[in-house]
Amino acid sequence: MPLVQCQPAGRRGSNKTQLHLLLLFLSVLQTHGYIIIPPDYKYYNLKQAPKITVQPVSHTAFSLDDVNLACEGSGDPAPSFRWVKDGKEFRRELFESGTLTAEVKEELRSYQGSYRCYVANELGTAVSDLAHLITEPIPTLAKEKRQKTRSFEEGESAVLYCNPPKSSVTPKIHWMDIQLRHIPLNERVTTSLDGNLYFANLIVNDSREDYTCNAHYISASVILPKERISISVTPSNSVVKNRRPQLQKPAGSHSSYLVLRGQTLTLECIPEGLPTPEVQWERMDSPLSPARVRMLKYKRWLQIESVSEADDGEYTCTAQNSQGSVKHHYSVTVEAAPYWTRRPEDHLYAPGETVRLDCQAEGIPTPNITWSINGVPIAGTDSDSRRHVSSGTLILTDVQYSDTAVYQCEATNKHGNILVNTRVHVVELPPQILTADGLVYKATEGQTALLQCHTFGSPQPKVDWEIFNSGPALANAKMSQTSDGNLQISDVSEDDSNMYTCSVRHSNRSISAELQVLNRTKIVDPPQDLRVLRGDDAVLQCKYTVDHKLKQPTIQWKKDKHKITSSANDDKYSEYTDGSLKITDVQMEDSGIYSCEISTKLDSVSATGSITVQDKPGSPHSLGLSEKKDRSVTLSWMPGAENNSPVSEYVIERKEEQNPEKGRWEEYRRVPQDIRHLEIHLQPYNTYHFRVRAVNGIGMSEPSPPSDSYSTPAAKPDMNPENVTTVSTDSNSMVITWQELEQRQFNGPGFKYKIYWRQASGSSPHWKESSASNPPFIVNGTGTFIPFEIKVQAVNELGVGPEPDAEIGYSGEDLPLEAPSEVAVTELNKTTVLVRWSPVSMESVRGHLLGYKIHLRKKGPRTHSRRSLPMQEPAADRNRVIVVHGNKVEMVVSDLQFYSNYTLTVAPFNSKGEGPHSKAYHFSTPEGGKVIFYSACENLYECGFRSPELVLFWHPAPGPVSFLTFESPSETEMTLRWGAPNKPNGVLTGYLLQYYEPVPGISSEQLMESINLPLDTEFTLKGLNPQIQYHFMLRALTAAGDGEPIEIEGATLLDGEPPSAINIEAGQTSVNVSWVPGERQRNFAFSFRYLKKREGGEWEESEKVNSSQAFYQLQGLTPGVQYHLKIHPGNNSWEFKTAGPELHELPSSFATQGWFIGLISAMVLLLLVLLILCYIKKSKGGKYSVKENEEDQVNGAHTKKDGEFGEYKSLESDNEKCSTNQQSVCESKSSSNDSLADYGDSVDIQFNEDGSFIGQYSGRRDPNGHATHGSSGATSPINPNMPPPSISFPTSVTGFLGPN
Repeated sequence: MPLVQCQPAGRRGSNKTQLHLLLLFLSVLQTHGYIIIPPDYKYYNLKQAPKITVQPVSHTAFSLDDVNLACEGSGDPAPSFRWVKDGKEFRRELFESGTLTAEVKEELRSYQGSYRCYVANELGTAVSDLAHLITEPIPTLAKEKRQKTRSFEEGESAVLYCNPPKSSVTPKIHWMDIQLRHIPLNERVTTSLDGNLYFANLIVNDSREDYTCNAHYISASVILPKERISISVTPSNSVVKNRRPQLQKPAGSHSSYLVLRGQTLTLECIPEGLPTPEVQWERMDSPLSPARVRMLKYKRWLQIESVSEADDGEYTCTAQNSQGSVKHHYSVTVEAAPYWTRRPEDHLYAPGETVRLDCQAEGIPTPNITWSINGVPIAGTDSDSRRHVSSGTLILTDVQYSDTAVYQCEATNKHGNILVNTRVHVVELPPQILTADGLVYKATEGQTALLQCHTFGSPQPKVDWEIFNSGPALANAKMSQTSDGNLQISDVSEDDSNMYTCSVRHSNRSISAELQVLNRTKIVDPPQDLRVLRGDDAVLQCKYTVDHKLKQPTIQWKKDKHKITSSANDDKYSEYTDGSLKITDVQMEDSGIYSCEISTKLDSVSATGSITVQDKPGSPHSLGLSEKKDRSVTLSWMPGAENNSPVSEYVIERKEEQNPEKGRWEEYRRVPQDIRHLEIHLQPYNTYHFRVRAVNGIGMSEPSPPSDSYSTPAAKPDMNPENVTTVSTDSNSMVITWQELEQRQFNGPGFKYKIYWRQASGSSPHWKESSASNPPFIVNGTGTFIPFEIKVQAVNELGVGPEPDAEIGYSGEDLPLEAPSEVAVTELNKTTVLVRWSPVSMESVRGHLLGYKIHLRKKGPRTHSRRSLPMQEPAADRNRVIVVHGNKVEMVVSDLQFYSNYTLTVAPFNSKGEGPHSKAYHFSTPEGGKVIFYSACENLYECGFRSPELVLFWHPAPGPVSFLTFESPSETEMTLRWGAPNKPNGVLTGYLLQYYEPVPGISSEQLMESINLPLDTEFTLKGLNPQIQYHFMLRALTAAGDGEPIEIEGATLLDGEPPSAINIEAGQTSVNVSWVPGERQRNFAFSFRYLKKREGGEWEESEKVNSSQAFYQLQGLTPGVQYHLKIHPGNNSWEFKTAGPELHELPSSFATQGWFIGLISAMVLLLLVLLILCYIKKSKGGKYSVKENEEDQVNGAHTKKDGEFGEYKSLESDNEKCSTNQQSVCESKSSSNDSLADYGDSVDIQFNEDGSFIGQYSGRRDPNGHATHGSSGATSPINPNMPPPSISFPTSVTGFLGPN
């Protein structure tokens, strides 16, 4: 930007050709009309033409002291002041200040006139505005006679006149009473602009003797009170007569007003009448603007401030009451004193420039504009061809220093005049270079570089540019010089990097500048055109490269030319350092053109891409039904938005509902996207709704709004039910069933089914019929398994369906009557037999023969040792049923057990059930051993004993033992227990026990130790190493060999010990203690001891705790107290502090002494005994109800001790106190005491992962609170394999902390 700011102001020179003038107008250099000295230009002693800073103001002077016309100015050198009164010099020249005051000896009236102030120095003279001074004496009141009291009748109107003294200054009027209180004004009582007081109608309360008009002359500092006015209002003896409104002011029906622009216009409308009229204002040519108009004095005044030409026009005032109305018209004419529309400004000019001073003013009427130089009209000065005035504009061409002056432009019309001073200062200033020396300019390849060389002087200096070691810069075609001296280099490249010098012609002033050309910023991976599914995230790339000498660029993304801003609070947009933009959860409104702009200090580059958001289509709409017929209707629809993915098809859905509360939407048909209407075939007697979905490549749209419902008329059924058959279960009846028709297939009201039946081979050709609303239908008295022809037909109120086809059905079946005979068993091998039987007659089946069932029952092994009985087999292994379907009369039965006894029967069966069983057939299987087996076929029966190839085959040895467990009575012993195998497959001869210690890298056979055992099921190993985990294998033995092994691993249990590491969590009155029990340790009994850390405390001990519990809770503690905690036996100790504020003991007093407490307790006990004796005496015969006493005693047993939670009170002491007459009560106590009190302190606590505990009773407590040694604790539910503890110890969860 050039440092010298210029305004177009005409042209230089006057004797030029038109072409030259045009070139001057187009040339920027020639349009510099004035100069502005830059702030960094250094200059000294620049003179200033005079300027008026304080203008004189017109006013009225009531005394010599009021004569004061201010006139102040500035300039360099300091100006002088002189006054002109009524066109003539007035008084002498003044210095320092030009304010005019009155001389004491002169008369006041001699100062009245029009004044101007002239402020001058060697550069020119400034002229002030014209000020008018009016002189007059201070207003006074003429002597007045006291007015007589004016009498009025109630309801009349009245005017009280003020008539203040005349003056050029309008006084402010105040109507007051004798106590200087304002007369209240309202719609009925108001004042006018001339100060009179108007009453629209009088009331009796208006009577008073002190109505006083006070005229306040503010500039004269005087208040003149007029003579008091007295009025008397007499009540009317008759009814007051109402009257229509009349205007008290203004008079007549029309008035005219002239107002000047900028003044305040006040129109008044003061009516009289009874009742008091209301006033409404209107403007005839346009509505009144509330912003321009104010209603004052209860709408009696309409006021417009700062009047403009737009307020010129016709106004009306309407006063109205119940008796009529009156209207007044106001014609408002707006004129204007002169005012400026364009004012010339003060400027500096260089010699030879052209000066154009524009001075434009408006007014009504149009003002006349004149020019003066230093207060002298141009018409009165020497003519100069370089000066020219045209339409109020003064043009000075080829100005010289002698043209320096103050020029006055004055506009005048009949309403006044205005004047403006303009200072024109023609100066010569030496040239200076304002741009700093040694600046470094940077640009990127391809840009236009601008090397600055700002100069200033008057006239404007001219400069030359040179390239270091290359000569003048303008010799390069890419380089040009701007009008303000800067060097412009287009399309810079690396070759343009150099040093440049700017020199002012005809002087020794110059500066140097350096140009560095950097690599251009590029976008190497611009954003692409993406197609994204709605709801997904989109990433637009914008990778770039910049010159390494430039700092990190700024990246600005825009969507549709609007900036995108990302913030931590908004995760919609995320910008990354590589320039990419991530848009989260894109929606349809995110579609658009995206651009990224990479900006550095030197250049910027941008690239664009787009995002097209695709989504399921919008729902179709505007569904309509047309061509409505009995069995069809045409559905039409309008497509919704495709959402940037074309629609491929439409899905028509319909809902059928005979009952409006039922029915669901079902897909009816799919049609291509170019179809917008479809004929839909319908069922009779139904109500339909339709809706449409659109499908595109993204998915299916939401359904359209449903169409109007459409109901079809009823008709006869179109079809009959299918799958007509019989499912009879009773032997003397037939159950006919069928597949029901859907409700939409009923076609009309009163739908039902008509059932027909007759014997298929009987003598009756006639059909029997009946009806039913739904299947099944039962026909009784049919006989057993008789064939029938059956058919079912659909019927409704309009008729029957088509003729149905007859089907064959049967009446109910019954159990078969005969059992199969000649049952025989042939052994195929030691575990497979072939069973044969003779078939039963078909007449005895009494139904459809489904086949035969072979019932096989295993009676067990043939012999067993008494010392080792096998475990009882499951019923499924002992009893088997083999089903043979159809008419087959033989079956191969396999998978039999060796060395077992079996019983076999065969029975026929039909759908009713089984018939009688055949006679039982008994057979046995041999012991497992070596046999010869034909390998060419699966079994002997199938091979037919013809295969010549024989091999040796060993049958199975005993199965595995049924179970194997162990327990550790000591650290070196382990007792194994097991059960005999379920499948011995022969006679057991003993067991083989093998065990070893697994060692990595060594086979188990090398470490194995084997022990042959008799038929016992228990064995104890001694001398084991407690530190070793052993592997055990146990097998059963028969003559066939060793059985399958069962394997387990285990180690002996170590002696238990109390925990050494515990976790403490303290509450206010309790503390939770937890620890990790040893994995292989037996239960160990210990207790917690705890002590308050204060003087005089004693150790307290909890009950016995099991080491396997892992948790214990101490209760009944004091809040806010430090405790010591120990485990006994053991030496470990801990400290903890309970939560909450510490409870301080009360100061010692007699109320806390032991003797006092004992005395009070004895008195309470004595009182209690007396009350009991009184109660006994009142009882009959001195006796009382045993039942009531039992209840009292039992209730007493359930009272809780202090500090206990959930504990029942021990009844041991009560039993000692029982008398012989109360033995039953004591027995009742003993029996009731066998409750949670016996188990409450022996709950085994385990914790689940969520922190909850699992409580389990582990023993019964004796009356002294010690555990019974004979009881064994239950195994923990979270560690079922843990052996039972040898000693059970109680666990308290109730805060029973032991002896106090």
